[in-house]
Amino acid sequence: MNAVLDLLRTLRLSSGIFLDCEFTAPWCVTATPIGPDDVGLLMAPLPAHVIAYHYVTQGNLLLKVDQRDPFRIKAGEIVLFPSNNAHRLGSDLTVEAVDAAALVAPPQNGELARIEHGGGGERTHILCGFLGADAPCDPVLEILPDVLRLEVQQGAAVDWIESTLRYAAQEMTSWHAGSHAMLARLAECLFVEAVRRHLDSLPPSQGTWLAGLGDPVVGRALALLHARKRQAWTVEDLAAEVGLSRSAFADRFTRLMGDPPMHYLAKQRLRSAAERLRATHEPVAQIAFDSGYGSESAFTRAFKRQLGVPPSYWRAQREESSVQTLGSRGFE
Repeated sequence: MNAVLDLLRTLRLSSGIFLDCEFTAPWCVTATPIGPDDVGLLMAPLPAHVIAYHYVTQGNLLLKVDQRDPFRIKAGEIVLFPSNNAHRLGSDLTVEAVDAAALVAPPQNGELARIEHGGGGERTHILCGFLGADAPCDPVLEILPDVLRLEVQQGAAVDWIESTLRYAAQEMTSWHAGSHAMLARLAECLFVEAVRRHLDSLPPSQGTWLAGLGDPVVGRALALLHARKRQAWTVEDLAAEVGLSRSAFADRFTRLMGDPPMHYLAKQRLRSAAERLRATHEPVAQIAFDSGYGSESAFTRAFKRQLGVPPSYWRAQREESSVQTLGSRGFE
């Protein structure tokens, strides 16, 4: 789990709430994947990965994704869509579905865009938002299901989570400076908690890197790698730490994780390096050295091979995106 949390921390999720929905029974709508038109001024351009979510604050609804059986979501639950896939929701899914995009009323006086729709019966209120991640090589996102559910009314932090999410949404309608950052941190915490609960509920994994987390040998090696990423590890060093021969350890790690130990470590170092490029003004040469590369040119080659662009270009893209987003919000 420590390895998973380390991976999630480097995602550096951004977040926003872009739609305030009030439905009255009977109602049924279809929701398409989030795109630039939905997010609007909240984030431009869209990040590499988008995770849509609905927070039901009042009432309840039925939700159907693809051909799977529908299930009910009630007030106090957050449903997340790690694959940002289309879905159908409503009080009654046999009612003719309306495209939700066609119902959106543009924001007025700095408020959220709104949907008011239905037959006048029982009310259901939903806040629709998204989380964005630019982190490369992320294995956690790859193994998540299409839908994650999180009941915020479970656990000791119930009142804090629900009240803070409501407050952040209200603050966003007034475009108060700091409200987006607060919502992003809260949404990140909720996402991490949803992932943690999902992983806790899984049976022993077979055929995915999750199996490595539960393996006493590979799990120990993962803990060491994520705790001490800057160390000049070798396969021999890791094998000695976990008490196996070099070949036995390498075979076991590769079979469970899908990558040899040093390939896995290189990916995680590049993930951390990409985050430092995004979040700091440290010289590329210093980041290269801290990431275990003997020269800036070797780091640049590895970075470009993994991410498709050189480190300096990666940094420039993220800085330009931040300036565009802040400028569009009027925070300059």
